[in-house]
Amino acid sequence: MNRTLIILITVFCAQVSIADVMRIAVTTSFENSGLADVLLPAIKDDLDLDVQLLVVGTGQALRLGEAGDVDAILVHSKAAEEAFVAAGHGTHRREIMYNDFVVVGPKSDGAGAGAAANAADALGRIVAADRAPFVSRGDDSGTHKAELAIWTLAGIDIADLGLRYQSVGAGMGAALNTAVGLNAYVFSDRASWLNFGNKGGLVLLYQGDPALFNQYAYLPINPSKNSHIRNDLAIQLEGWLTSQKASTLIDDYQIAGEKLFTFNASSP
Repeated sequence: MNRTLIILITVFCAQVSIADVMRIAVTTSFENSGLADVLLPAIKDDLDLDVQLLVVGTGQALRLGEAGDVDAILVHSKAAEEAFVAAGHGTHRREIMYNDFVVVGPKSDGAGAGAAANAADALGRIVAADRAPFVSRGDDSGTHKAELAIWTLAGIDIADLGLRYQSVGAGMGAALNTAVGLNAYVFSDRASWLNFGNKGGLVLLYQGDPALFNQYAYLPINPSKNSHIRNDLAIQLEGWLTSQKASTLIDDYQIAGEKLFTFNASSP
């Protein structure tokens, strides 16, 4: 076979391979939940699309999108997402699924957080309890942003907690591990908590406040950022994530009999 023809075929095959790969920045809570292990093989089977995940906090995912380093992001901080789209970094925001945040802490619950009237009261009780430590992700993630919003609702300045407030500056797994080690209270998304193996002496203490609602949304990155952004693949993936197939996989995903997410994809 002609050498030039071989080179052209090789280049063509390489281009086809590259065209079937896209990069998406996702939250650590999405990865920690185990849902990615269910969705990615199905995406590959249905679309012949390899999705490369960059697992970071929501804040970092937004920064990667702003820099044009990924094709799309899947995050959970509505105000930050809307600002991202308004600034022209994302083409639009599409809601996909939701779960909720929970307050986890020592089974003994010396602070009485489990008997709280609402989420703000739960954190207020932790503050009122002498020497009760609290662990925060402290990483500008969606979970961290939600935690800070509850402190604000409670009218509490976290600076007043001093050394009792431990900010790890890392993902949910690291925060939970630290909380186990300190026998401390921690604010977590439900999915990460349920899929976390090293629970130690910690239990889920408080849940159910509407303020703990946790919406996940998909944002394709504006292709004008650079020529490498695969907006066509991002839109193709969006179609799959909002399909009946995705709905079934998301709604049926459970750990120990507990549902982790509810599909609620919005209209385009």
